[in-house]
Amino acid sequence: MLKNLPARPWARALLVSVALVSASPLFAQKRPMELEDLFRLKRVSDPQLSPDGARVAYVVTDVLKDENRTNSDIWVVNADGSGTPRKLTNSPKRDGHPRWSPDGNWIAFESTRDGDSQLYLLPVEGGEPRKITSISTGAAQAVWSRDGSKLAFVSAVFPEFSAKPFRESDRLNREKQDARDKSKVKARVIDKLLYRHWDSWVEDKRQHLFVVSINENGTAGEPRDITPGENDAVPTSSTFSAGDDFAWSPDGKEIAFTAPPVPLREQAWSTNHDIWTVKLATGEKQQLTTNAAADGYPRYSPDGKFIAYRAQARAGFEADRWQLHVRSRTGGGEDWSATEKFDSSVEAFEWASDSASLLFPAQDHGTEALFNVARTGGEPKRLTTGGVNTDISLAAGHDFMVFARSTLTQPAEIFRLDLASGKVTQLTHTNDELLSKISFATPESVTVKGAGDTPVQLWIVKPPGFDPAKKYPLVFWVHGGPQSAFLDSWSTRWNVQLWAAQGYVVSMANPRGSTGFGQKFTDEISHDWGGKVYGDLMACLAHLEAQPYINPTRMAAAGASYGGYMMAWFEGHTDKFKCIVDHDGVYNCESMYGTTEEVWFDEWEHGKPWENPDGEKFSPHKYAANFKTPMLVIQNDQDFRVPIQEGLALFTTLQRKGIPSKLLMFPDEGHWVLKPANSELWHKTIFDWLAEYLNK
Repeated sequence: MLKNLPARPWARALLVSVALVSASPLFAQKRPMELEDLFRLKRVSDPQLSPDGARVAYVVTDVLKDENRTNSDIWVVNADGSGTPRKLTNSPKRDGHPRWSPDGNWIAFESTRDGDSQLYLLPVEGGEPRKITSISTGAAQAVWSRDGSKLAFVSAVFPEFSAKPFRESDRLNREKQDARDKSKVKARVIDKLLYRHWDSWVEDKRQHLFVVSINENGTAGEPRDITPGENDAVPTSSTFSAGDDFAWSPDGKEIAFTAPPVPLREQAWSTNHDIWTVKLATGEKQQLTTNAAADGYPRYSPDGKFIAYRAQARAGFEADRWQLHVRSRTGGGEDWSATEKFDSSVEAFEWASDSASLLFPAQDHGTEALFNVARTGGEPKRLTTGGVNTDISLAAGHDFMVFARSTLTQPAEIFRLDLASGKVTQLTHTNDELLSKISFATPESVTVKGAGDTPVQLWIVKPPGFDPAKKYPLVFWVHGGPQSAFLDSWSTRWNVQLWAAQGYVVSMANPRGSTGFGQKFTDEISHDWGGKVYGDLMACLAHLEAQPYINPTRMAAAGASYGGYMMAWFEGHTDKFKCIVDHDGVYNCESMYGTTEEVWFDEWEHGKPWENPDGEKFSPHKYAANFKTPMLVIQNDQDFRVPIQEGLALFTTLQRKGIPSKLLMFPDEGHWVLKPANSELWHKTIFDWLAEYLNK
């Protein structure tokens, strides 16, 4: 996410950490975090509360570094915190997305144990999983009907066969895919956007919703495509997805789903997703929303009288605030925003059992808290403090919910929140034993006056065994997005504790463009990538330079995606840093427009190149004459969001100017480095690079 690297810079970094350990007597019982810990720690996700409120199913992912992959299994723990968690599946492949049947007797899940992803049923009280789909195009995201008689799921099919009877369409799908896989010709003929996405070629398949009947004994009927036709029935972009983007009505007669924009040729530059319903008996579809911006993630109220969904107000802007809308299913279909005055984006939400309120996570000043808001609207009530709290799950008739929580010092675990008392209880302790051996610095949050004296939040993480009498090298991170944020959460990729354990103070600023600080703060980066945000970052850097424990002559900067863009901008605008690390960053704004896949992003941020001559105003390549700082450039062949030419052009420029530089490329990675062996090389290469310039 292996070949050996030269030992000396790596050893220097480790020696710094060892020196820090010996300098602090109180630190003797624990050690700094090691790179191997990143792979030893298990990854906990997707808690699902059983219908009787007694148990929680969840997913635990293990990193199998020797096999260069991960493996996930389904576990269960008592919802009252008693007893010991129990492992339910033991497949050597991925098991995930557990969903309880309404009677609590079965857990539907998806698995790759037999090859591609298919659906299985697991008898909760014991027994082997039963395979219930063998569809040639795979199956994922199983969701139960309220009476437990059916499952809906997603499969990516060739649309021209989708209206045919299942057996015929499945055969034709298989034959077409087999012919394509076996063909000696691998050329692609493309006549419209969007033809690739993130790290995959879209080809000409469409993601449709299927329904399959489930018998009491756990056997299944024949699947049926309920959304045949040219369009997808779930968002093709993760930007507009909040999870399972479809839902059953309480009576099981219809399914509400999220449809991407039409006509299809506009999906690369239109954000106009809408909520539709389909009648199971007739296949009749009805469009519920006509908002020109994005709508998605429909959820029926338990009493069946309302549909809630997330909605953005501005067409073309992927980072607009997501509001929580409620729509009446009776009368004239009245529709209103329950979070109109709430200045943050609503994430995946759930209805309360009484249909009177809704619960949701939302970012708030460097954290992600849980909130409760009345169905009729008003000021949401904050339910949690600290950390990042997500993946909420409730069960009808119970006054508590379960969720996943992580912090900058704690990987995700499963927690319970009692809604009446506000009491929070940790239910799982998956990584406690390993974490008890590691020393983590408590992150500090400070506020700095940015450009125009606007307050900017800044995280500071000091190395283990920190000695305030010493001066430390600084590594200055810039986040991607740019509309995202550094949160009080654990990361399996850019892990701040691991970087600090190399002997550095690491900072994470949330400048203009960051989310969770109000929509105006987020908006102020658009068309201004190197403007106020650069002023914010330089103000944060000045604050850090003034700290007595920072050595201002030994500072580095690192960032990915938009953070990588800012690394190239730093290269042409400041000589503050001894070295820079640029991962998958934008270098030339004009070439980026013509090769990235989600065109709406560039058109909102910079405008169309032929209409906006100022679109290149903040393009780093225009300032190459000023480049002088040593830089490590990382670029991945399968990154279709920030395509490979961006890193290659930057590296060529650095080399041609004689600037010390290095290029690290992964042919089998996309925008992120996910494979464990690749991750190991990524970390070692970066830590070597930093040590070479900061530890001298």
